[in-house]
Amino acid sequence: MKSYPVIEKHKAVWIWMGSAPADESKIPDFGVLDNVPELHTTKRDSIVIKANYQLIIDNLLDLSHTSYLHEGILGNADTVESEITAEQDGNDVIVARYATNSAPPGMFAQFWPNHPPHVDKFTKMRWMAPSTLRLLTGICKIGANPETGTGYHAIHLLTPENERSTHYFFTAVRWGVQTTEDKLNRNLQAKVAEMRRFAFEEQDAPVIEAQQRVIEDAMEPLDPVVLAVDVGCVRYKRVLDKMLEAEQR
Repeated sequence: MKSYPVIEKHKAVWIWMGSAPADESKIPDFGVLDNVPELHTTKRDSIVIKANYQLIIDNLLDLSHTSYLHEGILGNADTVESEITAEQDGNDVIVARYATNSAPPGMFAQFWPNHPPHVDKFTKMRWMAPSTLRLLTGICKIGANPETGTGYHAIHLLTPENERSTHYFFTAVRWGVQTTEDKLNRNLQAKVAEMRRFAFEEQDAPVIEAQQRVIEDAMEPLDPVVLAVDVGCVRYKRVLDKMLEAEQR
């Protein structure tokens, strides 16, 4: 019977299935899950998306899609025109998007009782090879330091089932919490979990699965158009391709 090294960290069990010696330093940093109030977290949830895991990463790193695909929940018309930046930290790729003077999208408005009519909205997604991502997003007063606002950290873990199917695990932790009543926080805990699952299962998944079908049905090699919002996708694919090439060698 074959066995594999395992370690429990950040409220998850990590299994090292590689042929090289286990390297604990490769575990992604999900420290935001540690030692947080129970009412400030959402349940650990999962779905299956019938598509290659890289298509899901493409979707998560395209921060512009929230204004269209998740309008009213995570974005709105005010967040369409936003500055996008991309940087690399070792093998990690970080994509950020900042929208100023926008009405707070639905989920964020619930976090901030008596919020101002217009706020700055910020989103920063970190891809950690090969298929885990950590999101920091929130709103703050216009021109203020983002740390003075409120929002949530989101965890995305993708485990390929095969080339055309992926297990998608997710949870979230609120930060800068401005709601103090346990009853309200319990209600928000359930709402955030429900809205995020709806966004992934009913909005993201159909689009990503349609992309997978287009790829499978293509009669000749596809040449996707690369837009400015795809800068993070281009960056992470370069890193991942090098890792896959080195592993195959």
